[in-house]
Amino acid sequence: MPNWNEILNEIKAAGSTHDVVRRRYLSVLQQLTRRNIIIYYSGWLQKPNLDGIEVNDADKNGFMSVIHQLDRSIGLDLMLHTPGGDPAATESLVNYLHSMFGTDIRAIVPQLALSAGTMLACACKEVIMGKHSSLGPIDPQFGGIPAHGILEEFSRAKQEIQSNPATIPVWQPIIAKYSPTLIGECEKAIAWCNEMTRSWLISGMLSNTDDVDETSRRVVEELADHSVTKSHARHLSAEHCRSIGLKVVALEEDDALQEAVLSLHDSCIHTLGSTTAFKLIENHNGVAFIQTAQNVIVQKHRPRRSSERSARLRPISRRSLSASGRRLRRVAGRVSVLPTVPSCWSPDR
Repeated sequence: MPNWNEILNEIKAAGSTHDVVRRRYLSVLQQLTRRNIIIYYSGWLQKPNLDGIEVNDADKNGFMSVIHQLDRSIGLDLMLHTPGGDPAATESLVNYLHSMFGTDIRAIVPQLALSAGTMLACACKEVIMGKHSSLGPIDPQFGGIPAHGILEEFSRAKQEIQSNPATIPVWQPIIAKYSPTLIGECEKAIAWCNEMTRSWLISGMLSNTDDVDETSRRVVEELADHSVTKSHARHLSAEHCRSIGLKVVALEEDDALQEAVLSLHDSCIHTLGSTTAFKLIENHNGVAFIQTAQNVIVQKHRPRRSSERSARLRPISRRSLSASGRRLRRVAGRVSVLPTVPSCWSPDR
């Protein structure tokens, strides 16, 4: 018979109602596919502007936790819902997944896997998408500004100044905002994202394609060229992704799979919308790495009025704190900084 502490640990392990329901649908999907299942979900739509919602190096700890003790011989189905994030973290994560499962990885995209999320999908052998699913462009950003856009603007300025020196006063304040190494960093970031995505396509998804070099080049060009996609926030449908050469499997072809995937997706979205969780990394065995937001009180300094000075030694009630200029802010437990490295996500989505 279990003792008091064992029962308490069992209750804690069961989690909240959201956890119980989500894990039930995780189990249903795994029983259907007979493959390992890992969900990788971000709550950027439910908790926008929260630090940590993007793909970052902290996610590696989550994947290490949920992959531990899995039977790697049966492959992996990676269910993605992410706005993207750091290309370096994405590359490191893909390398780790390939070292664990080789190329026997399928991406399942019930709704959105954008930017670096699309790069993750390209690192899999196929992508399962529904009519409602979208991938996105993979061109890198610097502080939300497309690297391609910076190069295009610089090239245009150069051409206009050469043809008409009178335009120098117009372009001077625009070019002055660029740091000395920005143009070179943009060129390197674009080449880096393109090369790593193409290498994953050649070794995985497109490895059995007749003209793998040309097909991989065309896919990367369609996904990475800002002049083709027009906007980093663009959503690319399953039909479009299939037309440019990606191996896309229609979710609607298997009714049972569609029902299991969408039920799991809905339970994940409910978790992100109704709890403090903002990122879910979890396997079909219920092993989870869940990041949660916390409420932090931020004090705004302002000069005290004379009536407040006389009361400065009195106990302050919770109500008076709220009235004296405090505000509530939700954070992920760390300080945000301005981007100094390329990213593959747009926080405005």
